[in-house]
Amino acid sequence: MAVITTNLAQAICSLFEVHADDGGVQRVVTPLEYPGSNDQIVIRVRPTSDGFVIDENGEAAFYASLNGGDMEGGPVMRWAAELSMPVQFTEDEKITAFAATEQLVAPYIFRVAAAAQQLHSIATSRSDRQASDFPVRVESLIFEIAKELNVTVESNVELPIAGGLRADHVLGTKTPLIVITATSATRLLEAEIIYMAYRAERKPGYILAVAEDQQAVGKKQFERANYYTNKTVVFNEGSFGQMVSQLQ
Repeated sequence: MAVITTNLAQAICSLFEVHADDGGVQRVVTPLEYPGSNDQIVIRVRPTSDGFVIDENGEAAFYASLNGGDMEGGPVMRWAAELSMPVQFTEDEKITAFAATEQLVAPYIFRVAAAAQQLHSIATSRSDRQASDFPVRVESLIFEIAKELNVTVESNVELPIAGGLRADHVLGTKTPLIVITATSATRLLEAEIIYMAYRAERKPGYILAVAEDQQAVGKKQFERANYYTNKTVVFNEGSFGQMVSQLQ
């Protein structure tokens, strides 16, 4: 039977609160919350003979139903159909993933927690929100900066770390500048996971998280992120280019 090592538990603990339950199960309290509540998203890591099953015990669907959410509507069905592996939404309304190695456990915990937050938001949404042009503005300025600095730039880049995490943009500066457009608290936490993975694996990279404003990601999360990224900033078109130039 697979066993979670002390080192893995310590790695998870750096961003998550971990409790040992019966049967070798690790109960992980994440910093993410279900929208509109103070209920933190809790993930369970269950060891098996060939890896680890990671799930939220069906709580996302349960809380959404309690809040009047529509679990059988078109938006939820489309969301479930578009989920990318390894995350799955099972027939018993549980969000789950399977990690074959310990290295995948921490990023998969995050991906299941992020999916739980998405499911709750979609199920309880009463109207479509107007999309912000913030990511487009960041992308446009990033390409301008890359041209001025005469460096390469790639977008939507899968990073060379476990878990299939992606950067919005990577600039080919001496130390690769990895830009995460933090459109939500979930995406900001993903930037922190990326930063920690790069540090743990000693990979060259400067992790820059950019939020539209502190309210969009939460003031507490924004302040914490500066300890778990190389830099987290509020987007300012007037000063962003100069700041990036100083980082190369």
